[in-house]
Amino acid sequence: MIAKSIKRLGAGVLLCATLIGCNSTEQTAASKTESVAKSADENATQASGIFTNPLFPNGADPWLEYWDGNYYLTTTTWTSQLVMRKAPTLAGLADATPVNVWSSTDPDRCCNFWAFEFHRLKGPNGYRWYMMYTAGRDGTLDYQHLNVLESVGDDPMGPYQYKGALMPGIWNIDGNYLEHNGKLYVIYSQWRGDTQLNIIAEMENPWTLKEDQEHMVLTTPELDWEISGRKVTEGAEILQRNGRTFMTYSASFCNTPDYKLGLLELVGDDPMNRDHWKKFPEPVFTRTETVFGPGHNGFFTSPDGTEEWLVYHGNDSVEHGCSATRSLRAQKFTWNDAGEPEFGEPLTPGVEVAPPSGENGPLVTRVQGQRYQLMNSTSELCLDIAADPEDARAVQRQCAGTNGQWVLDSTTDGFVRLANREDSKFLEVANCSTADNARVQSAAWRNNYCQQWKVEAGIDGNVTLTNRYSGKPLAVAGCSASANQAVLQQNADSACTQWQLRPMGEVALMNQQSGKTLAMNGDNVEQQAFDYKDEQSWLFVPTDTGYLSLKQASDSEVCVGVSDNQVVPGANVAMVDCAEKTAQWRLTPKKGGGMMLFNRYTGLPLGLTNCGLAEGTNIAQQPDLSNRCQIFHLREPQ
Repeated sequence: MIAKSIKRLGAGVLLCATLIGCNSTEQTAASKTESVAKSADENATQASGIFTNPLFPNGADPWLEYWDGNYYLTTTTWTSQLVMRKAPTLAGLADATPVNVWSSTDPDRCCNFWAFEFHRLKGPNGYRWYMMYTAGRDGTLDYQHLNVLESVGDDPMGPYQYKGALMPGIWNIDGNYLEHNGKLYVIYSQWRGDTQLNIIAEMENPWTLKEDQEHMVLTTPELDWEISGRKVTEGAEILQRNGRTFMTYSASFCNTPDYKLGLLELVGDDPMNRDHWKKFPEPVFTRTETVFGPGHNGFFTSPDGTEEWLVYHGNDSVEHGCSATRSLRAQKFTWNDAGEPEFGEPLTPGVEVAPPSGENGPLVTRVQGQRYQLMNSTSELCLDIAADPEDARAVQRQCAGTNGQWVLDSTTDGFVRLANREDSKFLEVANCSTADNARVQSAAWRNNYCQQWKVEAGIDGNVTLTNRYSGKPLAVAGCSASANQAVLQQNADSACTQWQLRPMGEVALMNQQSGKTLAMNGDNVEQQAFDYKDEQSWLFVPTDTGYLSLKQASDSEVCVGVSDNQVVPGANVAMVDCAEKTAQWRLTPKKGGGMMLFNRYTGLPLGLTNCGLAEGTNIAQQPDLSNRCQIFHLREPQ
C-alpha cells in the first residue's frame, strides 16, 4: 500500500541531508589489499544497484516490503515451508539467503504453500506483521485455504505465532488486507461453479472474520480479456494514494500467456457495496513479445519514499504457465494526470534497470535484528561509539546493557553491516582508507564496501571482523585496556583482533530449515513452533573465553549441553549441569545472518535430527555439514 508505506518510511527511516565519510570510489584498485581487491568498475557496480529482470527464477506470487533499511520478499514455495529473503538492495535479493520462517506438519494445512503476504497492522498488542498465506492438504489442491501468522515483534523475519485459518472449511486463496475508514477487510479469491471470483469481507482482527456478515463479490470474470483459458479473477492487491483506493487483480487462467492485471477503484465510502467500486474496462498490465502471463503483483516504495514500484511474476515463453518457470520481476510505475496508476508494459528481460531511489543513501535507520555486544578479548571492553554526540569515532567502553549494541545485518556474499542500535548508523572505515590504524567511525549507510564486514570464527570461541574493502581487521589501538581507547583498522598481525559475540537479552533461536525455535522440554532440547513459552526463550552467558553457556535464566545451574558428555555425532542435546565440559558453545556466523553453535569440548554443531519439520523434532550434535538444519537465527522474543 503506497500511502501507508510512505508514512511508515517517514516514521522509521531518516535520509540524511549531508554525507558523512567517503565514497567507495575514492581509492584506486592498486592501493587495496590483494585478498579483497575490487576494481573501480566492480565497486561502481556494487554501489549502483543496477539489475535486470527477472531478478531470479521460480518467483511466483511475490510480495515485497521495504522496512527499516531492508527489502523483505516472499514467493510461493509449493512446499510446507514459508521462505523469506531480505537484503538492503533490490538487486541483492537475487542472491539473498532464503530463510524458512515458518513450517507446518498439520495434515489440514501442511502443504502447497502459496502466495504469502505480510502486512504491518495494528493488532491487540500493537503493530505486528501479519503473514497471510494459502495452504492445504498433501496430494490435492481441493482444500486450499487462508491461514494467518503474527510476528512476535516488529521484525518481518519472525519468529511467528500461528493465529488461525479464516475459512478452513471452504476453498479460498490469495488473501489481502484492506484498511479503510478505521475498518479492516480481507479480500480473497474463491471458485463458484466454473468461475473464480474476488470476494471481500469485514474482519474482527487480522486473523478473524466478523461473525454473521456478508461476503460481497468484488470481481466476476465477464470481459473477453478476463476469461482466456478459464473464467478467473484472483490475486487482489490494494494501492492507496492521495485518499484514493485502487485494487489490481489478476485475470484469466495462469496457465495461459494471457494472465494479466485488471483494475478497480473504490469510488464510494463503503467497500462492502458493489456499486461503490468502478471497474476499468481494459487491462492495465499485459503480455508483450518477450514477457508472458505477467500478474499476481504487489507494490512497494523506494527507500526514500519518492518512487512507487510494481513487483510481479512473468514467464519467458508462451509455453510456460502456472509452474516453477514463473520468475520475479520489478519495475517503477507512475501516475497519470487523472490520478490513476500507469504501469506501462513488462520490461524486456536483460534490460538494465536503475535501483529504487535512495538505495545508496545516505540512510539512517534502526535495522531490525538481534542485538549483540562485541567484547575485545584482550581489553574485555566492548565496541561502541564515543559518548560525545559530536564524536563519531569507534571506541571501546565498559560493557553495559545500555550501550554498545549492534545488529549484524546481512548484505551480500557473506558480509554484514554493523548497525548501531543507539545512533541508527553503521560502522565504516573513514575515507575508505586501506592504511593501518585508519579511523573507524559511525556513519550513515551509503552502500559501499568500506561499510561491510566479514565476521569469521577466530581463536578460542571468539570472532574476527574484517573490512570488505581493505581486507584488514578491527582491533583496539595499541591493544590498550583503557576505556575510550580508539578502535581502528589494523593489520592481520595485530594481537587484539579477537572479539566475543554476546547476544543481548532474551533470545529465541529459530532454525533456518523449519522456522521453529529451540525449546526445553523437561530435560530434553527440541524444536517447537513459537508460542511465547518460557521454555523457548534463552540467555547467552559469557564464560572465561569467547565461548558462551546457553540457559533459561541467568541464575540457572543447568545449561544446554551434550548428554553424558558424549563426543560422537548423533549424541543427544539436553539440559545438563553448567559445570559439565560439554555445556559451552561458540557462535559462528553464516551467510544470511544465521549462526551455527559449536560445542567447545566436542567441536560439533547443534542440528535438527533428520532435518525434521515436525513439532518436537529432537536436537542433537552432528557432523559439521554447514547446512540449514544446523543454522539458527537469533531473534528477540518480544
